[in-house]
Amino acid sequence: MVKVEFAASLRRHVECAPQQVAPGSLRVVLDAALAAAPGLRHYVLDDQGHIRKHVAVFINKTMVMDRQTLTQPLASGDSVLVIQALTGG
Repeated sequence: MVKVEFAASLRRHVECAPQQVAPGSLRVVLDAALAAAPGLRHYVLDDQGHIRKHVAVFINKTMVMDRQTLTQPLASGDSVLVIQALTGG
């Protein structure tokens, strides 16, 4: 299984415990995890299903750079962390 966790900055909008979902592409994994908290979908993905600019997704501590295709394969034991990317000064 793949572990998917949403950071507290996103969970404050919609509570969602860490999910254990079947392996597959990043899109399949995110879709499965977001099914448990559909209210988070519009915070994470835009209308085209791309990762929003204010969101960062990490696979095994490596940031996902391709925010559109989400075809990166995930295997059992992998972990995904979805955080709100904040900037400021």
